[in-house]
Amino acid sequence: MNAWLSILQFLSWQDYLGIAVFWACWFGYAWYAERSAASRNGLPGVMFEYRLQWSRQDPSRDIPVTSASLVANLTNSVSFYASTTIYIIAGLLALVGAVEKISSFAAELPFAQQASKELLELKLLLLLIVFVTAYFKFTWSLRQFNFLCILIGGVPHERNLTDPERSEKFAQRMARVNANAGDEFNRGLRAYYYGIAAMAWFIQPALFIAMSLGVTAIMYRRDFHSPTLKIVRDEFPPTI
Repeated sequence: MNAWLSILQFLSWQDYLGIAVFWACWFGYAWYAERSAASRNGLPGVMFEYRLQWSRQDPSRDIPVTSASLVANLTNSVSFYASTTIYIIAGLLALVGAVEKISSFAAELPFAQQASKELLELKLLLLLIVFVTAYFKFTWSLRQFNFLCILIGGVPHERNLTDPERSEKFAQRMARVNANAGDEFNRGLRAYYYGIAAMAWFIQPALFIAMSLGVTAIMYRRDFHSPTLKIVRDEFPPTI
């Protein structure tokens, strides 16, 4: 307890404000993009309809090669990010033992704020938390895509699905697992974006706040007002 109190005394009110804005932006945007009423109008909500359409087509394929290829492509992307995140975490752990070098480097940057060793360690800890979170998101996404492969392999052919209700249950199940895996991948990418914002704290808290708000604005623009969203929403307009 005393150790934490001794570290917190190195934080200025700007640092506290930056940390508050950072977490508010990250968790606040995650809630807005995934759980608010507006989420159905965003890319993840609209893309679920395409995932469902994909799942409904599977029983008509004699050999689900197309689906297997698509899932393989998705898992390759997730695997790349998961592997990259491991290297980032290892690099951050190595930097913990080189705080003095970081301090001298940061001091030479324009408008950089002088920081104690303890404060730099706290900033590194924040980055570690961000990228460890990303790693867990990517690996859970990867596992769920593996589960999706099993569901694709086990879906009955349409000639064996005489009950439309049972066929729809298969499609809904596959689409939801697919969507859950995609959501976890998006959360991992979101952690990367906020990791970039967290790096701005090494320069000064004002830039940290600006980057947190800027990253949130960029993601909002892409998820809710991008040209891609307008294109894919033409076929599946959101339910009002």
